[in-house]
Amino acid sequence: MHAFSSIPHLLITMSATTSFTKITSSLIAVGLWVGLGMNAALIAGELPPSQSQWQGFPVHQLESGGKQAMIVMPKMAHNIPEGRGKPWVWIGEFPHVLNDFETRMLREGFAIVYLPTPNQFGLAPAMKAWEEFYNLLTRNYGFDQQPALVGISRGGLYVYNWASRHPDKVCCIYGDAPVCNILSWPAGQPVNAQYKGPGSAPNWKALKEIAGIASDIDIAKAGLSPIDQLEPLAKANIPLLHVYGDADEVVPWDENTGELATRYKALGGEITLIPKPGVKHHPHGLTDSTPIVEFVRKSWLKQ
Repeated sequence: MHAFSSIPHLLITMSATTSFTKITSSLIAVGLWVGLGMNAALIAGELPPSQSQWQGFPVHQLESGGKQAMIVMPKMAHNIPEGRGKPWVWIGEFPHVLNDFETRMLREGFAIVYLPTPNQFGLAPAMKAWEEFYNLLTRNYGFDQQPALVGISRGGLYVYNWASRHPDKVCCIYGDAPVCNILSWPAGQPVNAQYKGPGSAPNWKALKEIAGIASDIDIAKAGLSPIDQLEPLAKANIPLLHVYGDADEVVPWDENTGELATRYKALGGEITLIPKPGVKHHPHGLTDSTPIVEFVRKSWLKQ
């Protein structure tokens, strides 16, 4: 489309009494939009002023459904493709644990976003809050329709539950020692002897209460784990990347990442695995986050 092909339409919609000043201002605005590629990111409201910084980047607080979301913004926007919004990384749980990764994504022009919904295990109350927040960011503040999701430990429950419900609203998933099977964690061996992890009795009780299912047998059949919700992702060709310690004693990799990878590949999905030999559940991430940064950047650009 020619850079100024939208101007006649703009003028037609103005009344004959529109002042020259208003017309001039409108033309200037159109010129700015065209010069910057008519990006959705530009036709948006501004976030509340930053009151603090993280690693030298401005941190904004945004209220959504009674919760205070954290948004760390890059210092400058990179070249955003036409029709796209502001690129962002949505952390399911535990922001700033992946220090190197988050800092490098900010330098790449991605915002780092976190909405606190702790101890809800990615179940319906959390997903309701996520939907409200997602709509707020994408409709009011120009954020892109397809964020990159990051699931650290139990954060995996959040990002996979979101993606299975909204496969069109995600560009990729990076899981870091993620919980992919609630029967492995928080249930674990105390609930079912076939699993080897220690589980967490308080978290298992809380998960069942939020799900509204009292029976261990019934919740095992409820399909609440990421490993049970992969078909929509595979059909949408969502790329996955998992980083894990092969000595993880809390979230055993073979019961979580390993089982998910087997099922996703069987569905025709694409998943990349990066094991960390001899590493337990902590520390998270990689010393050099380059493979993860490149995965997210390329996945976002492909959408």
